[in-house]
Amino acid sequence: MALKLKIDGIDKTIIKRLVENARTPILSIAREVGISGAAIHQRLRKLEQSDLIESYNLSINVKALGYNTTAFVGVFLDSSSLYSSAIKRLKEIPEVVESHYTTGNYAVFIKILCKNNEDLMNLLNKEIQSIKGVSRTETFISLDQQIKRQIKV
Repeated sequence: MALKLKIDGIDKTIIKRLVENARTPILSIAREVGISGAAIHQRLRKLEQSDLIESYNLSINVKALGYNTTAFVGVFLDSSSLYSSAIKRLKEIPEVVESHYTTGNYAVFIKILCKNNEDLMNLLNKEIQSIKGVSRTETFISLDQQIKRQIKV
């Protein structure tokens, strides 16, 4: 269960350093803020228990793995009652890296990574549009990503 937490300047510095680089040594942060490494560890545990720190992640350059096409797909469902089963099937598709249950035109908005446009077409036609309850999709191919960041604390 998440604890109610008030964060101070030291917590903000810890978070900022770890968002910049999750491998930043704890002792480096401790020296910067002027407290012990043990105190930094205690603060991190509190931030984790409060659910402010959700996870520590490694970021992969997907283009280095050959994933050159990023697309966003709006998924129309025949009925909102099919949401859970559609999500279950989408989770089975490795190229689907995000999904959002949305308001507006789409029931689900997903982000997918593909090697190229031909792979994207096959994924849409053979995998996504064949899911029971998916009536149609609308696809947007990303040409460039200029902003990728965490929210500032």
